[in-house]
Amino acid sequence: MEIQLFDILIIGAGPSGAACALRLSKSGYKVAVLEKEVSPRTKICGDALGVDVVNQLPMLSEGLLTDFLAFPSKLASHGVKIVAPNGGSLAIPFIYKGAKGNGFICKRIDFDHLLYKHMNVSSNIQVIQNCRVISVQQKNDGILVNTSKGVFKGKVIVGADGVRSIVARNLGKIKLERNHFSAGLRVYYEGVTNFNPDNYIELYFIKEILPSYLWVFPLPNNQANVGLMMLASKVAKKKINLKETLNHLLATHPELKERFKNATPLETIKGHGLPLGSKKRLISGERFLLVGDAAGLIDPFSGEGVGNALRSGRIAAEHLIQCIEQNDYSASFNKKYDAEIYRRMWKEFKLSSRLQTMCKYSFLLNTIVHKANKNKNFFKFVIEVISDIETKKVLTKPSFYYQLFFGNKKMD
Repeated sequence: MEIQLFDILIIGAGPSGAACALRLSKSGYKVAVLEKEVSPRTKICGDALGVDVVNQLPMLSEGLLTDFLAFPSKLASHGVKIVAPNGGSLAIPFIYKGAKGNGFICKRIDFDHLLYKHMNVSSNIQVIQNCRVISVQQKNDGILVNTSKGVFKGKVIVGADGVRSIVARNLGKIKLERNHFSAGLRVYYEGVTNFNPDNYIELYFIKEILPSYLWVFPLPNNQANVGLMMLASKVAKKKINLKETLNHLLATHPELKERFKNATPLETIKGHGLPLGSKKRLISGERFLLVGDAAGLIDPFSGEGVGNALRSGRIAAEHLIQCIEQNDYSASFNKKYDAEIYRRMWKEFKLSSRLQTMCKYSFLLNTIVHKANKNKNFFKFVIEVISDIETKKVLTKPSFYYQLFFGNKKMD
């Protein structure tokens, strides 16, 4: 069978793969994107897109942000509602650079298809759909990929193929580690009642699933994205049935049971894995880079991964241009990619890991929500924590908790 030759091979056409291809669209290099499914295709996810995601769109493709903002199948979300283990709740508006901002809730089947349409019009990018990758082999002069659509060869390959990445398995050394991996569920509902009029996303910190949370996100057409995630180590240790847990919480939680009483699930509960960025990994090697979920770049606290998927795809593309210009695809040269990824992301990953650990203490969450509702200054502080990573660092300091429980003038 004839081998199809390209400069760069990208496995996977989700946000990280699409971002990488879009950033390469004006490079002049010949790029193949190999995708096992056909767009539009669904992706199990919470469907929340933060300000970071929106800000990156114009960096990837002309007109992408304009098309997204004009896209009807999304909701603007202006805040987050946090529900503590004792049932107390706190509504926090999104603030971006000192002003009210918003994120969006948009089904991934729609968002990913928008990225695909922009990627598929570039003359130097060939997207091959319904293409199942069978094997990835490293050769002295390139990477050989055997697929259901033939054999492809590239100078370098990008693994953008998610948590079960064949590139990571065949070329990398990333293994599933339960302490750095969450199991997640998602189900779409219709008819959930009593959402905030500004479409706040909702996070329920419930004792049975701490330090993780259950989410309820509003969607267009009277629909909602509902799910939960939990550390795989906890699931295994306590032998937890996540589907039973989700159904039980929706039926018994004092607030949720009334809102879901007449709601209808639109699908069976779907499961997915979330490789967390709570550990630095080797995400490159001889002639390969890993991006997005394949590189384990999901925020350990929030579970958000789309923003880092886009960013990693863009950073990978910029590094690949250097690889080709300098004709250097070595593992040592590609370590520059790892360094740049973690230079941009590790500070927040490390902080999120600490916050995730602290969230296993229900009394802390109860106290923070109670005090923020009672005290305007502390409420303003919580808003700053949500929007600013530097302020968020305070939550990892013992002095914060002394002030929280014993009070001081700054918090009173």
